[in-house]
Amino acid sequence: MNGTMAASSNRIMLGPLVAAIDQGTSSTRFLVFNAKTAELLSHHQVEIKQSFPKEGWVEEDPKEILQSVYECMDRTCEKLTQLNIDISNIKAIGVTNQRETTLVWDKETGEPLYNAIVWLDLRTQSTVERLINKTPGRNKNHLKHKTGLPISTYFSAVKLRWLMDNVEKVHEAVLSHRAMFGTVDSWLIWCLTGGKKGGVHCTDVTNASRTMLFNIHTMDWDPELCKYFDIPMEILPKVRSSSEIYGLMKISSNLKSGPLTGVPISGCLGDQSAALVGQMCFKDGQAKNTYGTGCFLLKNVGTKPVMSDHGLLTTIAYKLGRDKPACYALEGSVAIAGAVVRWLMDNLGIIQTSTELEKLAADVGTSYGCYFVPAFSGLYAPYWEPSARGIICGLTQFTNRSHLAFAALEAVCFQTREILDAMNQDSGIHLSQLQVDGGMTSNRLLMQLQADILCIPVVKPSMPETTALGAAMAAGAAEGVSVWSLNPEDLTEVTSERFEPQINPEESELRYARWKKAVQRAMNWETTEPVNNGNGQK
Repeated sequence: MNGTMAASSNRIMLGPLVAAIDQGTSSTRFLVFNAKTAELLSHHQVEIKQSFPKEGWVEEDPKEILQSVYECMDRTCEKLTQLNIDISNIKAIGVTNQRETTLVWDKETGEPLYNAIVWLDLRTQSTVERLINKTPGRNKNHLKHKTGLPISTYFSAVKLRWLMDNVEKVHEAVLSHRAMFGTVDSWLIWCLTGGKKGGVHCTDVTNASRTMLFNIHTMDWDPELCKYFDIPMEILPKVRSSSEIYGLMKISSNLKSGPLTGVPISGCLGDQSAALVGQMCFKDGQAKNTYGTGCFLLKNVGTKPVMSDHGLLTTIAYKLGRDKPACYALEGSVAIAGAVVRWLMDNLGIIQTSTELEKLAADVGTSYGCYFVPAFSGLYAPYWEPSARGIICGLTQFTNRSHLAFAALEAVCFQTREILDAMNQDSGIHLSQLQVDGGMTSNRLLMQLQADILCIPVVKPSMPETTALGAAMAAGAAEGVSVWSLNPEDLTEVTSERFEPQINPEESELRYARWKKAVQRAMNWETTEPVNNGNGQK
């Protein structure tokens, strides 16, 4: 049998493929999966530049984000061709994205009107304080009954309000009815389906539920919330389910991969919801923790929203089809996890690569009483304290960079323990193990530390790209595509690795108590109130 025959018969073996765009805070990926086996066949990743124009500000360039998607698509298609895999077998594309990050663009020119304001950004702190001050009893949970969220710098509505108040181009475009608002998913889908030439302006329920403009009970934009933030509803994208055909890929001069033209974009989930789907947490009570730039613990609570009394968010987990019910989740959000590694690398230069961190920390095996609370963007769950800032305490002359590296890893684990405790208190049912995913899970020391600090086993799937997998599942299962079955009996068995707790619980509790003490020290640091300078004068 000659080579070309072998290649073409190889191609036929695979059956339908589904692709996913995974646009995260620090990088973009394009991944292609086999719809029958969920096997990852090929992928490509491109880092995204973050800019910090002022203290607490975090921005990304919307055009760079879009270009990175095109680059990842092209390179992945090249790799598939080298593997003799027929690109025309890609039957659908799913989108998953960093949530809350806010963009406004001009629908006539297709040009962004400002950089994307990233979810971590703190410039809206004074906007948030102003909004909270005008609520009865200065209550940050004033809108929680509708949104499931506290009023915080984290969510899109306050970022959009800032753009409308402070960026002349945005203000003008809103007045002249040319402005379009969207989170990253909306920007990408609009551009990929034609942009100014008929692009589809939509979002899905999971992304919409992170804006503070969406009512999680009626499952639509809420006129009262829009009025509260004074945002015109005409600039908002149409809200759709997480699994349906939104539009088809259009030819683009930026994209060499012509074969993707006409492929339906049929899945859309915020990254944390996508990871929940990719980890197959379809049953009430199942949970996963994703270690990315931040750390996000989500627990499926079924088809009725559950409100937290312990600082967690109520959010939409997924709605896998137009006629399917929405499922809700309780979420514990931690702003800084992987970002602390980037900070140690880029800002302090104590490591050159992220893998070095594990080695440095392993050299000492303890933080030697050093605690690191990386509250760079204030504290998220369970505190929602925007005035907190980062703190390193318990330093002695003995402390060195290895102890700091260890303390940074411990910080990720302690923050996870705080949100797991809150979740256990809210539901009364204790998780017996924690399913994990995300980039940082390749750090074995971190995974062991996490098991030790939680006192329960940590379970990591051998295929770490669960976020992209979730988006691919949603896309492949969409009506009109139907190449991926989500029936429980059809879901593939996932191979995984378990990390069992290895230290005694007393030691774990002692360390956790010290951590809590350090967190208190980080609170109420950056307040906009004038500070008394010690001599009685303001």
